[in-house]
Amino acid sequence: MDKLTLTLKNGTQITGRAFGSYKESEGEVVFTTGMVGYTESLTDPSFKDQILVLTFPLIGNYGVPAEELDDEKISKFFESSRIHLKGLIVTDYSEVYSHWNAAKSLSDWLREYDVPGITGVDTRALTQYLRENGSMPGKIHPSDVEPNKDFYDPNTENLVAKVSPTKIRSYGDGRKHIAMIDTGVKNNTLRNFLSRGVKITRFPWNSSPFRYEEQTESSGKEKVKFDGIFFSNGPGDPEVMEETVAIMKECFERKIPTFGICLGTQIMGIAAGAKTYKLKYGHRGQNQPCIHLPTGRCYITSQNHGFAVNPKGLPKDWEVLFENANDACVEGLRHKTLPFFSVQFHPEAAPGPTDTSFLFDEFIEML
Repeated sequence: MDKLTLTLKNGTQITGRAFGSYKESEGEVVFTTGMVGYTESLTDPSFKDQILVLTFPLIGNYGVPAEELDDEKISKFFESSRIHLKGLIVTDYSEVYSHWNAAKSLSDWLREYDVPGITGVDTRALTQYLRENGSMPGKIHPSDVEPNKDFYDPNTENLVAKVSPTKIRSYGDGRKHIAMIDTGVKNNTLRNFLSRGVKITRFPWNSSPFRYEEQTESSGKEKVKFDGIFFSNGPGDPEVMEETVAIMKECFERKIPTFGICLGTQIMGIAAGAKTYKLKYGHRGQNQPCIHLPTGRCYITSQNHGFAVNPKGLPKDWEVLFENANDACVEGLRHKTLPFFSVQFHPEAAPGPTDTSFLFDEFIEML
């Protein structure tokens, strides 16, 4: 097999065997500690323009399912319509796969989207290195080619604009109507809402639902009234999301029930008056313990984020709702009297855990 090398911005190099597409690529090198779910991770828009290191050693053994759609034209098995990674680093890529709904190999799937992979790497040692030195830009390139010294840092760009839809679309026909601000939403969030019998209208990251009009048979266009607003997960630095923050602030002014997940927590924190900061290496995996501060109960959660809210800037009428049990960073916010709350982790997690899916029910009860 051909050799590919991962070169980090600080000059560190790691070489392994190529699979997927044999090409040069660059992005931010991060790691995730999930044991399963590589198809979900690769299609998660929150991983936009990142090179992902998987700590679990055996990867590819259950293949990749076919790209099928459900009745709402939502992908049955993936979190979006494409792979968002710039590269994949694994220890032991399995050439042989076996699963009841597998349609292709992981390597073939990567080639379809022109994404390179490297196998034969000690990813646990690489993960320890990233924990000590922090996530950083890196490049994948043929081992006999010396890369140039300019490194691409995706966090300097508005990544949300790259993954958010450009058109407004509605799903379902439930009695309650929720506006979804899509900054890179995962499909399982849509599935969770629709399974609870609500209608969803999905907006681009910079489009306000408060000025949305629909055509009616009797009186022409009229503004649509929503029962609640949802802010999704997404990639990149929340400080560049000024238009999205403005929409969140309008939610506060109108006192409409508002729920945020992942990037939605960071947007809520900024709108409330706090600042955000970049974590040294982020939280990515299916085994992140979070404490629900009102009860002291610990939940095991799925996460994928590189930024967090600094709670010191929160006004007195706001409080931290969840806290990470490992490093005490903010994992959720809520207003003390008004119907606004958020979580940094993923209650819609696919393939799991699903311990916190009750939060969707709590939001719908709020409506």
